Amino acid sequence: MKIYFAGSIRGGRDDVGLYHRIIEHLKQEHTVLTEQVGDLSLQEASTDREIYVQDTAWLREADIVIAECSTPSLGVGYELAYAEKYGKPVHIFHNRSRGNLSAMLTGDEYFKIHPYENENDIYPVLDKLLAQ
Repeated sequence: MKIYFAGSIRGGRDDVGLYHRIIEHLKQEHTVLTEQVGDLSLQEASTDREIYVQDTAWLREADIVIAECSTPSLGVGYELAYAEKYGKPVHIFHNRSRGNLSAMLTGDEYFKIHPYENENDIYPVLDKLLAQ
């Protein structure tokens, strides 16, 4: 399965370690198109236009979108709407102790929201989702 993993880059890198661990977990049996989101030393070398073209191509190619949205990000919000437009299944993970998700996400019945308490809660849910 081809997975588009979405997580904050320019919106803040507080969760990059978490992204990295999730991506490593996903890569055990699937292809993650956006491994750079979990790159602990990410240096953006592309132009904004190149990033947009590549990311939207990956979104169209993906079988599923998995997003970790505990750190708010305008770009991730855009990616999720883009995925919905193209009919991609979208699963959003959010650490409930860190605040609320936008009503634009929680109010959209298209998105499957997975609140969690700690990181170890994420992996069984991912395994179940991807085994289908």
